[in-house]
Amino acid sequence: MDKIWTNSADSHFLEPVDLWREHLPRRLADLTPRSEKDDDGEYETVHVDGQSFRRKLPSSAAAQFLEDSNKPKGVRDARARLGDLDREGVWGEVIFPSLGMWASTFRTPEVLRACMRVSNEWALAEIAAVSPRYVVTAQVPTLDVDDAITELEWAADHGFRAVFLPTTPHASAPDWHQADWEPFWTAAERADMVLAFHVGTDPVDLTKGRQGVVYRGPGGAVLNYTEHTFGGQRAAMKLVASGVLDRHRNLRVLISEGGASWVPFLGDRMLEGYRQHHMAVRPKLARDPKETLLTQVYASFQHDQTAVATHDALGYKNVLFGSDYPHMEGTFGHTQKTLQELFADASPATVRRITQGAFYELFPHVPPVPASTDVIQG
Repeated sequence: MDKIWTNSADSHFLEPVDLWREHLPRRLADLTPRSEKDDDGEYETVHVDGQSFRRKLPSSAAAQFLEDSNKPKGVRDARARLGDLDREGVWGEVIFPSLGMWASTFRTPEVLRACMRVSNEWALAEIAAVSPRYVVTAQVPTLDVDDAITELEWAADHGFRAVFLPTTPHASAPDWHQADWEPFWTAAERADMVLAFHVGTDPVDLTKGRQGVVYRGPGGAVLNYTEHTFGGQRAAMKLVASGVLDRHRNLRVLISEGGASWVPFLGDRMLEGYRQHHMAVRPKLARDPKETLLTQVYASFQHDQTAVATHDALGYKNVLFGSDYPHMEGTFGHTQKTLQELFADASPATVRRITQGAFYELFPHVPPVPASTDVIQG
């Protein structure tokens, strides 16, 4: 069957594990994430900015996947990555950090500022410079609003087109729906920067529990995997209900790896709340919340069978495919099989919208998929 070429609104890159430690002065480097393995190799203790927690190391298939020797070469090599993408039929892609996923666990503003700048400078030189097919997300410190604005403006000046944001800021910072962040939204709109939220990035007090673990006991693995998708929904809801997107009509929001079928449901629920409880609603909005959600929020999925139906039957057109390269829950190694199954009964217009159209609305600077799909590593 003909290859279905797609763009991906969700992927990840593995930075050097010692990136922050090597580029920061010792007093700051010692606060960045580091781990110490137990003598038996079964557990490790992780230290982050004065916090420590102990966790069991992965075993069997998970450990094998995490070994560098078993990862696709492109996970650490931006040039080799192009070959991986070409074989999978993925053209442009949004790239989220890996080290940066620790950002919401920091507590010291100076350390966080320094780490974010190091990451951004490194990503520009080692990923973005390799190919215009890469949309690398800038990282900003969210412990302090002014720090976030400063780094956002620096990133925009250096060519970034998207900013990676945790679904909830640091626990000590105001939440996204609070007025404190208004100057940040203004700066993002002025810079034409896409707000890229990735699920699973709510802050965690590491002294109380391991990152990503909410439930223990029967069903825990499925419960935790499902739970971390809700953060993206909450982030979108906050930006809509508080009037952020109503005031900033040119802001576009990407919720990556959280599926797509939740968007129409959430729109209905918010509209009902706005309408039925209008006497208590503040602020009043110029547009109804469902319209704002469906027009300014974009959502990516990888395996969800409901995503195509959401586009066709529920009126939500800002659906994007994301391969989640190279994570275990992603499609690497079977992207074409997945796409063929997802789009088996879809119209050509639907396929094009989900694989390319919505992506290019967000990132028109990415070169178009070449007419001849023989072109590789372009």
